[in-house]
Amino acid sequence: MRMRSPRRVSAEVLAAQLAITTGVMVLATCLFLAPLGSELDDAATHRALAIAQTTAADPDIAREILTTAPSSRGPVQSEAERIRRATDALYVVVMDTRGVRWSHTTTAEIGRHVSTDPSAALAGREIRQIDDGTLGRSARAKVPLYDATGRLVGAVSVGIAYDSVRGRLLDAVPALLLCAGAALAVGALAAVAVSRRLRRRTHGVGFADISALLDEREAMLHAVREGVVAFDRIGRIRLANDEAVRLLGLDAGATGRPLDEVLAPGRTTDVLAGRVAGTDLLTVSGGRVLVANRMPTRDGGAVVTLRDRTELEQLGRELDSSQGLLDALRAQDHEHANRLHTVLGLLELGRHDMAVEFVAEIASAHRASAEQIAERVRDPLLSALLVGKTAIAAERGVALRLSDATLLHHRVVDARDLVTVLGNLVDNALEAVTERRRGDPSAEASVEVELRAEHTTAVLRVCDTGPGVPPEERERIFVEGWSTKRPPPAPGAGVLPRGRGLGLALVRRLAERYGGMARVTARAGGGAVFTVVLPEALVPSGVTGDALPERRLMAAGEPQ
Repeated sequence: MRMRSPRRVSAEVLAAQLAITTGVMVLATCLFLAPLGSELDDAATHRALAIAQTTAADPDIAREILTTAPSSRGPVQSEAERIRRATDALYVVVMDTRGVRWSHTTTAEIGRHVSTDPSAALAGREIRQIDDGTLGRSARAKVPLYDATGRLVGAVSVGIAYDSVRGRLLDAVPALLLCAGAALAVGALAAVAVSRRLRRRTHGVGFADISALLDEREAMLHAVREGVVAFDRIGRIRLANDEAVRLLGLDAGATGRPLDEVLAPGRTTDVLAGRVAGTDLLTVSGGRVLVANRMPTRDGGAVVTLRDRTELEQLGRELDSSQGLLDALRAQDHEHANRLHTVLGLLELGRHDMAVEFVAEIASAHRASAEQIAERVRDPLLSALLVGKTAIAAERGVALRLSDATLLHHRVVDARDLVTVLGNLVDNALEAVTERRRGDPSAEASVEVELRAEHTTAVLRVCDTGPGVPPEERERIFVEGWSTKRPPPAPGAGVLPRGRGLGLALVRRLAERYGGMARVTARAGGGAVFTVVLPEALVPSGVTGDALPERRLMAAGEPQ
């Protein structure tokens, strides 16, 4: 068992989000408070300057400085105190050009020199500053004082209590902290909500597990011998393992693209996209028989598994052929026993010449049939297939014969492909004729096979006297899954059902891989004619055996 990290992904993300949110709130509060103090100081000095300018604009104050002496009961002190009380200033000090006070909040200071340097104001400049004086620290402003003629006669200094400025700043802090706390709480709740959602989505996995899980998933997906394709909620391919790429023939850029862009329209695309419902769905892709199962995921996507059962399907067809041969051999065994009894009777009756003639006639008929097939079809696999199908047809009461145009002396690039095509066509023809024979015992029961070469092109044609194929269904019969046959009985547990509607689909896929075609038409007098053209399926004369494997790869459409 792998050791888990003590903290889950959701817990670590929650802690990180809370730390970030707290840090952002503290930083934002500091950044807000720092300029707030400067702004309050600036506002206080501007206010002091405005009061000083208003005081200095009073012509009576300048005139009284020139005509009276500094006194605690003088008109300058009275006017300055009135302005101070009206503006709630800390002090309003009027001084002459020597820096001597004519007004002050403390009357004992009147007539004394000011405590701060008045030279700038007495030089005609306005000053704003935060400074310490006899009344403590204050936000103050100093402006020059002119008489009616514009002559400098003194200066006015006004102070705003700095404690009030600091108090306004401190008064703003609780509200600011309250807002910051509310924002922090909202951020924390959002972080908790995100953490819970993340915990549900990650199933409580820790950071230490994520990398290992990804590595394990990649190793598992590419090691299994089944194809796995995952889709997102809008049908794009999210991942495809190596086996799925091989089975479906996907290119390297298939990931991230919609399914309909990377696969041609057909049953395979419909099965993968979920447009065909069911389990263990059979489909054909690139000449291979696949079993597909689709499982939806929580996010609206799906995962499709693909199993290659081409070899199993071929074994099943070979088993069917073997079963047919067994039935034919069983029937021939009964027929052989009857013939032996006939020969025995002729011998016991002393009709030796007739017995010899009877045996020779039977042997000649069988030998002639096999020799005729072997002479016209030189490939041993194809000729053996036709001999076996002839025996099966005879057991079913169907006449299977070669057409007069049959002649195939060329070497075959890949005889297995032609065996697949011919075997499927003959089996379908025999079943169609047998089905019609059940409904009408008097109906003609025959199948004609034609195999011929046109340079390097193999042409296969199978005619039957069955019910035929209606024009509206002549394309549908080549679609995998479409069949007129009754479904077979359900298999046992753990066994996949034998597929129906795959034979003709395989025939067309093989023909298309060779660059040829497969079609069905009507037979004169009733029945169907299946024609398959396979270009480059035969080896022209003069080609050596060393070049045969290369031509087989080219004809099969596989990379060299």
